[in-house]
Amino acid sequence: SKEICTVNMHLLPFSFLCLGVLLESSLCVEGSDVLEIGDADFEVRVAAHDTLLVEFFAPWCGHCQRLAPEYEAAATRLKGTVSLAKVDCTVSSETCGRFGVSGYPTLKIFRNGEEASSYEGPRTADGIVSYMKKQVGPSSVPLRSEADLNSFINTFDASVVGFFSGTESPQLAEFLKASSALRDSYRFAHSTDLRIGLKHNVDTECVLLIRPPHLNSKFEESVVKFTESFSTYSLRTFIKDNIFGLCPHLNSENRDILRASDLLTAYYDVDYVRNPKGTNYWRNRVMKVATQFQSRGLTFAVADWEEFQEELEEEFGLGLSDGGELPVITIRTRAGHKYIMQEEFTRDGKSLENFLEDYFAGRLKRYVKSEPIPESNDGPVKVLVADTFEEIVNNPEKDVLVEFYAPWCGHCKNLEPKYTELGEKLSGNPNIVIAKMDATANDVPPNYDVQGFPTIYFAPAGQKDQPRKYEGGREVIDFISYLKKEATNPLVLHTSRDDL
Repeated sequence: SKEICTVNMHLLPFSFLCLGVLLESSLCVEGSDVLEIGDADFEVRVAAHDTLLVEFFAPWCGHCQRLAPEYEAAATRLKGTVSLAKVDCTVSSETCGRFGVSGYPTLKIFRNGEEASSYEGPRTADGIVSYMKKQVGPSSVPLRSEADLNSFINTFDASVVGFFSGTESPQLAEFLKASSALRDSYRFAHSTDLRIGLKHNVDTECVLLIRPPHLNSKFEESVVKFTESFSTYSLRTFIKDNIFGLCPHLNSENRDILRASDLLTAYYDVDYVRNPKGTNYWRNRVMKVATQFQSRGLTFAVADWEEFQEELEEEFGLGLSDGGELPVITIRTRAGHKYIMQEEFTRDGKSLENFLEDYFAGRLKRYVKSEPIPESNDGPVKVLVADTFEEIVNNPEKDVLVEFYAPWCGHCKNLEPKYTELGEKLSGNPNIVIAKMDATANDVPPNYDVQGFPTIYFAPAGQKDQPRKYEGGREVIDFISYLKKEATNPLVLHTSRDDL
């Protein structure tokens, strides 16, 4: 069976599971607030907690080591609210096997000793704290006064609040069912006294989605009302369509959701704790322009430059010197296309407006991360960079076998002499190209799915929009056999058939 190097962690969500990278480290922390449990006491100790988050880990797992300080910090902050525990699967294999643990770290939520669900939340301290607070107590908080309502909605997260005519309301039953199903993702509360919602114009049974106070803006309503018939599906759809509003604060907890859409992001010094007024000064200028384009399929967000600095350098080539007081604007589409606003952001929003008009008119040049084009490229294996990918790989008259590699990947290094030999054997073939590209230093085209290294694709002549992933062996003869079957034209080899 083939092995692949795990992708650089900057390219994957942190929830990617360890598959066997042996690293030496200990997760034992003196004075830890994380409970350590194992085969001997698992059932007894887990049953003692109404709600418990359990991490199943292995000490050698690099991703577990990365999670450890975040998990520890979350346990300390959640002390007295909900407990966190961990099980060393190299010691307590029976327990880990019983719960189907096959990768590390695996996190599960237990209620009163029984497994309730997998943990699907973020892997940062802030994210764990936020997620687990939603797991404690009722899925929807009962509100008995206007003061209760004001306290509940005075938070950094959006709030979903239902108002009902009484405890026997059929709509309340549906709302509570939905809140139980959706509690992992959203904050719910309810009242059986419609008068509590009078200041929000509540005069009949309804659900309000109330945006967090720090994101209130004159460019959108701070409260969205839902009055249709309640069901988990309809409520989920309503929340999903409205939860972020016109221009949310992009952060590590919501970025995967927001980036599922074509997204324009304004990066600057976003700090809603120490400088909310300054933060919203620039956000409002983005929102003013966004209102003109919000129906055209583009999502808008603001984000803290410092939080995403490493990613901006990796994905957009933007270094420290590119940051400053003024927002830096980027667009990233679902297809992986990237754009950077070159003109300086103006306070009247005109530069952003021009940028968006050019974007929707198709006049913008895409940003592509690329190494310099090689001065010489006469070797048996052609060296690709992003700027030459179209010319070499998408040449309609050539079959191209392309390896995506990472310089640090041991399996790529093992493959290199064999791949070079393959190139030498086919160097006299005018119809086929053997090529390689460093996928950590160049943007990979979106129709090539590269999740590990090395990844190899075959792009046949005349079918460049349908590259085929190579799943065969890694010996020279394996590649030759594959190309004999798949090549558009008969292979022309340097060596005789007897040598193969």
